[in-house]
Amino acid sequence: MAEPTPRPAYPTALGASDLKTITLLGHDLAEDIMGSVGFGELAFWLATQRRPTPGETRVFEAVLAALADHGFTPTAIVTRLTYLSAPDSVQGALAAGLLGGGSRFLGVTEDTGRFLHDVLESLEGSLPTDEGGWDELALRTVREQRAAGKLVPGLGHHVHKEGDPRAPRLMRIAQEEGVLGPHLHLFAAIGRVHPAVLNRTLPLNGAGVCGAALADLGLPLPLLRGFALLARTAGLIGQLAEELRHPVAQDVFLSVDLNNTPVAPAPYTPEPLTGERRED
Repeated sequence: MAEPTPRPAYPTALGASDLKTITLLGHDLAEDIMGSVGFGELAFWLATQRRPTPGETRVFEAVLAALADHGFTPTAIVTRLTYLSAPDSVQGALAAGLLGGGSRFLGVTEDTGRFLHDVLESLEGSLPTDEGGWDELALRTVREQRAAGKLVPGLGHHVHKEGDPRAPRLMRIAQEEGVLGPHLHLFAAIGRVHPAVLNRTLPLNGAGVCGAALADLGLPLPLLRGFALLARTAGLIGQLAEELRHPVAQDVFLSVDLNNTPVAPAPYTPEPLTGERRED
């Protein structure tokens, strides 16, 4: 008699259901989590499979609040315009806004966290123990970035040119909760020393400090942009809710459509390949 084919097994510590119960992270969802665990705490728990401390939860939720909504950013505009085009697809409008989370908007959170982590990982020996040591490391880091012709992620803001109010506030919260770690220490030092290298003063932006804070919380670096998108989802829902009551998408669309100016074509000419000589 043929041996029975073994059933496939797909292990997970996350959600599972049977006829009468739903378990999540080893707990009864209905009895242990609903009404007892906040959404921010649960999101952290789901990502790390460990329950955060109250201090970690406070910092994590401060990050989510910092990244939720910044007004008429490209992500908000495209969400409103997509809803204008397809009001039957709220999910499409939200997805359109989230897809715009890249290197200029929202992605800076991940870029900064990864950058700081790479610097810390490359250190030989122990981490600095005082402000002077952090400043020395930051100075070396900024100089190396400038020599390589690269920017320092998390530096600069197109509006808050004299200081992003989210940065010092998040650092204070992390300090109060005892979770101000090496990523935030290094980022703060970069803020102190970069003018001596760049010959100008740039603010530490909110997305960057959020990346440093998330890295200090020990969250997976490949997911840092995901947490920024989690925060922005709430903001985009707010944008859609306001669009329903006070629509502006039609005006945005018509402003562009009715004010375009025809110009002559400008054919694209690729740059010559290395060693290739262009004939005159």
